[in-house]
Order: sequence, then structure tokens, then C-alpha cells
Amino acid sequence: MAALQCFEASARHLSFTRAGEELYLSQSAVSKQVAQLEITLQTNLFHRVRKRLRLSAAGKIYLSEARKILDAVEASTLHMLSFESDREILTLAAHPTFGERWLIPAMKEFHDLYPHIRFNLKDYVQPFDLSKDNVDIAFLFGNGVWEGLTTIKLFDEQMIPVCHPSLLGQQKSAFDSVEDFQNYTLLQCQSRSTSWYLYFDSQSVDIEQCYHGLGFETWSACIRAAEMGYGIALVPKFLVEEELSRKTLMIPWDYELVRHGAYYLAYETQFSDLQVIKKLVAWIKKYLSKITLESEKKE
Repeated sequence: MAALQCFEASARHLSFTRAGEELYLSQSAVSKQVAQLEITLQTNLFHRVRKRLRLSAAGKIYLSEARKILDAVEASTLHMLSFESDREILTLAAHPTFGERWLIPAMKEFHDLYPHIRFNLKDYVQPFDLSKDNVDIAFLFGNGVWEGLTTIKLFDEQMIPVCHPSLLGQQKSAFDSVEDFQNYTLLQCQSRSTSWYLYFDSQSVDIEQCYHGLGFETWSACIRAAEMGYGIALVPKFLVEEELSRKTLMIPWDYELVRHGAYYLAYETQFSDLQVIKKLVAWIKKYLSKITLESEKKE
């Protein structure tokens, strides 16, 4: 592990001396660790030219792998610390846009209530395993049934079309009919590739380009593209409340699609008795009741 740390720091600084300063080791100690690693791997990780370091092709490849290993060790260490009785640490995981637009603003209240509880937020796009990825609580979209997990429903997903107000032109504030969509670019979120089809199908309308248009990996990118006037995005309503209130986005057609599935908080059932998890679960239930009441008052 020491050799990996020395290599990663040396690759970042391109200097054994600066790596040593960071790791509180001498320049020669760092150099020896890297040299031993090169012997083990039977390849040069650096080119040494006129007392300057440059990563070799093998070094660039190995650096990526080394960082994954070091990050995994750090994550595992933090996860184990959360089991100490005198420490409270939570590792959370959420889709990047959900984390940015809903979870982080919501968690401010939890953080103010429990400032001693440290939480780390991981982004995920692809499916993952809570246990293998050292995650205490995940925020997932699905049917709420996952083996070995206890789940709490947060809310349904209501999909709405949004675009920049200028996209429709000055003379038009909304579509006259659902068929008007076919005159515009439909922005696609790749994690919900069937959303436009389902949206139109639920209205018994066939729009040819429902699978065509510009594609984006995350909701955040899709929403930003809509704000910039690229086209119309079909997104979860709760993700664009701020843009709608600022009027940087508008709803061109007042029809919502309620998707099958919902957003859930999930954690491993075997850890149900952990106090730090109990605290977050109790808080999230109160928080959901509060925002539901506030929403009903607005209506």
C-alpha cells in the first residue's frame, strides 16, 4: 500500500521530492518504493529525463488502477469508522441529479439537527451493490423491492415537458395540441430512454421522433440543455421546481405522466438497528410529512 501511495503522489506531482513532502517521507524513500513497484510489475512507470519525471504509457494505465484501489481503501476505512460507538458517519448514494437538486438541499436540515453526524455522498449512474460499495443508505428509483434491503417510499415520479420560454416564440405561451411536439427537438435522458414514448402513448398519440433527438446521460445535463434552448426535455417535476419558479423553464403542454415506480430510501435490513441509520430514517419521515403538507397548502 505504501508503494501505491508513493507512486500515486509522484505521478500527481511528477516529483519524488514533492511526493515525499506530502507523505512525510524522504525523496530517496519515495524513489525506492516506486523502484520496487517497477521491479514487481516488470515495467517502467516513469521516464526519468534530466532529473525530471514523465509518466510512461504503462504508468498512465497503472495510475488509473492505483487511484481506484486507494479510493476503495479510503471508502472502506470511512465505512468501518461508522461502526464505532463514538463516531457517527453515513455513506449515502444517489443519482447525481437527485443528489444535487433534492438530497443536498434536504439534508441541510438534517445536518443542522445533527451537526456531529458526518455524511459522504456518492454519485451513481449504473446499478450498484450497497454492501460491496460500502453504502449505508441509497436513494433509488424502482418498485421498492430489493433483496436484503428495507425501503421507505419517498414520492412518485411525475414527468413533465419543459423548455425555455423563447423556444415557442413570442406569440405562443403553450401548445395548441399534443401534436405540436413533432415540430421541436425532443431531448432524451438516456437513463429513461422510453419516457417520451410512454408520455405520448398515454395520450394515444404517435410522435415519430419520440426516440430521436439529442441524448444526455443525466437529468442535470438534459435540464441544462432545455434551459439553453436546445429543445424540450421530459423530466421529473421535482427536479425543475426552481427553474419553473425563476421562469427559465416553462411547461409547453400541461399533461403529466406518472411513471410506474417511485423514489425510495433503501438500506440493508441487517443494519436496521444502527442508531445513525435510525436517526436519518426518522428524520426523513418527518421531512416528507412536512413538505407534503406545504405542497397541499400551495394547492
